Amino acid sequence: MRRVTAYKEYATREGDTFDALALEMYGDETLAHYIIDFNPDHADVLIFDANVALRLPIVEDVETPDTLPPWRRDTEGEGGSP
Repeated sequence: MRRVTAYKEYATREGDTFDALALEMYGDETLAHYIIDFNPDHADVLIFDANVALRLPIVEDVETPDTLPPWRRDTEGEGGSP
């Protein structure tokens, strides 16, 4: 399970994209949705100009206790709740 614990301010460099930022930040471009969710005013931007202020969420893996009911578990990519 992953959760956002904080965020950091970031000024884009010309040519940045959400997926490239996710790859750099998390090592996985498929996690770009975390950055998009934190920056809804820029969700339609494909390629950023320089010096656009973004918030980059800090995403951490957390262990899911075995006692947690199935409907409360993060089943990202398996059709579970967000």
